[in-house]
Amino acid sequence: MPDAFSVVPRIRQLGGAKTTLTVLLLLLALISVGAAYLWRDYQEFSNAVIFPDSDKSQHALEFKEGAGLDQLISGLQGSSPNARVGKRWQWQLLLRELKLERKLKAGEYVFSPNDTPRSVLFAIAEGKVVQHRLTIVEGIRFSMLRTQLAKLRALEQSITAMTDEEVLQAIGAEESHPEGLFLADTYQFPKGFSDLELLKTAYWAQKKLLREAWDKRKPDLPYSTPYEALIMASIIEKETGKASERPEIAGVFVRRLRINMRLQTDPTVIYGIGDAYDGNIRRVHLQTDTPYNSYTRAGLPPTPIALPGRAAIVAALNPNDGKALYFVSKGDGSHVFSESLDAHNQAVRTYQLR
Repeated sequence: MPDAFSVVPRIRQLGGAKTTLTVLLLLLALISVGAAYLWRDYQEFSNAVIFPDSDKSQHALEFKEGAGLDQLISGLQGSSPNARVGKRWQWQLLLRELKLERKLKAGEYVFSPNDTPRSVLFAIAEGKVVQHRLTIVEGIRFSMLRTQLAKLRALEQSITAMTDEEVLQAIGAEESHPEGLFLADTYQFPKGFSDLELLKTAYWAQKKLLREAWDKRKPDLPYSTPYEALIMASIIEKETGKASERPEIAGVFVRRLRINMRLQTDPTVIYGIGDAYDGNIRRVHLQTDTPYNSYTRAGLPPTPIALPGRAAIVAALNPNDGKALYFVSKGDGSHVFSESLDAHNQAVRTYQLR
């Protein structure tokens, strides 16, 4: 039979074990409560709008190459003083939950007041960068296009010190003169896209269009190459802005080429004058020979004189049939077409000399 002195330490030992267990259970309870609180806080963060009190419709963020969560959080915070960006561990956990680690793409992004951390991460992972726009208008010269490109801040400027010939070499062009080689269209591009890349895109788009139109051309046209058709298209582009007249004007010029009659079109003369042109074409201009003066030289000029649009290219390769050899502007954007010189002179007196 154990004595009293041997029982007391065992009781004390049991009491100490119970205390330790109680402490452990209490700690587990606290950890569980804390984890539940943190999880609720995380869920609220991941689905809450970042800009709840914003007075802006858009918030810009530039996420640079090699940037991490710290740059993302500071960028969002910097776009609005009232932004609710949460804590870094929350973003890190959300990245893991969405399985987007190492998938964030550099670029320029725009977010709305309704965006949440989830939508922000998805947008950056999918590379939904801001798309800037450039519209190349029919009828402009390459010098004007270069000026237009130079004004776009979103474009990386790389051709400023390059000559026209160097630009053509850089984009892989076959031609040595840049006029008319780029498709008139609207282009979208992300920030950091270069002017050279955009020109290359427009160049090959024009090549594709011209090749497709050439394959569908009318038979027996007086062009030996698609480039000659491009030259004609540029003249048609400058002669009229009225779409319905382009095939008719193309028909006049094609008939003149067939009978070796000079084109006698003012836009070619103006192009030959160059920067000296002051807005008025005079008799001396018509009589001064240049490679582009279609009053002094037969056939097509050596290069396009402007950037022709799609409709002008199609018209050059699908001219209207007929007998008209002359046309004169009525002053309202339209023209009068005549088969004989007498009828043409009468139209000139009616619409130009009045």
